[in-house]
Amino acid sequence: MRGLFAGFVAAACLVTLAKPVLAKTDTVKGQIVDQECYLREKKVDSDRACAVSCAKEGKPMALLTADGKIYEITGGLAANKNEKLVAHVLHTVEITGEVTERGGKLSIAADSLKMSR
Repeated sequence: MRGLFAGFVAAACLVTLAKPVLAKTDTVKGQIVDQECYLREKKVDSDRACAVSCAKEGKPMALLTADGKIYEITGGLAANKNEKLVAHVLHTVEITGEVTERGGKLSIAADSLKMSR
């Protein structure tokens, strides 16, 4: 009986830890950057050709906000090796989608964006 109870407790803990933080719909404004390069160098890559090349390879792209937050872009926008993002690399855009935080990292899952002024 104890073994069965311990198994249920372990399963409940595993489900709780694996469950993502509840997503909330939000609109985030920022510049689309190559996430890897930005996190490594802490500056926006001014070489658009390099950033576009990374996007076309399917590397993670992110939204850099004015206050320095980084949101990894996921969902339909990141599908097919960032097909919908390539034309907007280094542009300032607004993305409305499901924002989640896991392990201190933010992400936004969305299918579309709009150019911002």
